[in-house]
Amino acid sequence: MTLTQEKTLGEFPTESSLAHRVRKDFPILHQEVNGNPLIYFDSAASSQKPQAVLDVLQNYYQQDNANVHRGAHTLSGRATDAYEGARDKVTQFINAASREEIVFTRNASEAINLVAYSWGLANLKPGDEIILSVMEHHSNIVPWQLIAQKTGAVIKYVELTPTEEFDFTQYQSLLSAQTKLVSVVHVSNTLGVINPIEEITQAAHQYGAKVLIDACQSVPHMPVDVQAINCDWLVASGHKMCATTGIGFLYGKKEILLAMPPFMGGGEMIDEVFLDHSTYGELPHKFEAGTPAIGEAIALGAAVDYLTNIGMDQIHTYEEELTAYLFQKLETIPGLRIYGKKPTDKGKGRAALAAFNVEGIHASDLATLLDHEGIAIRSGHHCTQPLHRIFKASGSARASLYFYNTREEIDTFVEALKSTIEFFQSMNE
Repeated sequence: MTLTQEKTLGEFPTESSLAHRVRKDFPILHQEVNGNPLIYFDSAASSQKPQAVLDVLQNYYQQDNANVHRGAHTLSGRATDAYEGARDKVTQFINAASREEIVFTRNASEAINLVAYSWGLANLKPGDEIILSVMEHHSNIVPWQLIAQKTGAVIKYVELTPTEEFDFTQYQSLLSAQTKLVSVVHVSNTLGVINPIEEITQAAHQYGAKVLIDACQSVPHMPVDVQAINCDWLVASGHKMCATTGIGFLYGKKEILLAMPPFMGGGEMIDEVFLDHSTYGELPHKFEAGTPAIGEAIALGAAVDYLTNIGMDQIHTYEEELTAYLFQKLETIPGLRIYGKKPTDKGKGRAALAAFNVEGIHASDLATLLDHEGIAIRSGHHCTQPLHRIFKASGSARASLYFYNTREEIDTFVEALKSTIEFFQSMNE
């Protein structure tokens, strides 16, 4: 039996889809893998990059490469303008109140660690409580475990409802005067569920607790307004939103960032340095020690421009359509266990991703055989080991889509998945 799909490059997009209009912008999508047109269903791990972002990055290194902020020469001035211009773009993109509230980091993990080690060490004490959820990415668990060990704070976890959503009722029961921090994911990278972060934030603030939102899986896919959410911090990674690796950002309310001590010391973050003490720079530079990822930040600004020009509302609406279609097709496969709440028939209520298992077939084997057909999905625990332990699964396969994917790609993926499952089942007969 062969799993090879008889398709040619460029056949997947349809005339009416958003994907058809944008796929030409993504050079990497126009290739064959193992003799088949590439179907990239791994955007929750890292998105692909449009030519506009690649061009901006190359132009920086070819035309403007210089260090930022303190140089008096032309190249440094141009680099500084582009770097700080990217900060302005991110500020507007998430509707922050001030550009001083946007701190560039290497990624969302570093942004969470910045809050943990700067605010957490300075403010948490024995008996204080941190509330996380069981669906969190390791990056939003491990830093708080380390801080809890250092401070004596206690971590409590919000569990899942029977429909595998954030248990808001249980969350409310965990909140108390001892709650100092709530740190939760906006969209789960395994369950795909969209958590009610405005309500979560409002409830936490009633007890005086601070709130951090991991928005890695939401900022690239839907409009996110930090002032409407009213969170205290929010983090995201550039490589999941059409930018490069090595760049992310922390949003923090200005008054909170002002009160936080520096996370790292070095150049760029200082005001004056003496032999016995130092004073620190103003926001946001207080938290950006050393030479920053200049080209990557500029590329992030270009990615924000690209997404803004399409429209985040349009991206979200199109992905809801993809979600509805993906689940409609997956539900035709007997014995497929998909994790997380089922979307509505219009694709609302969860992201365009599905983590799943088939009894008797290892997720990595599924991913390996699908790769032979040019279909890129992820297998493993997706940095959510506690969640997989709840499901008594060592890992799962995950297909995650973005606005450059099409229904035709879903059709091909589902047919290949069916054939792969049939292949394994026939081997076990």
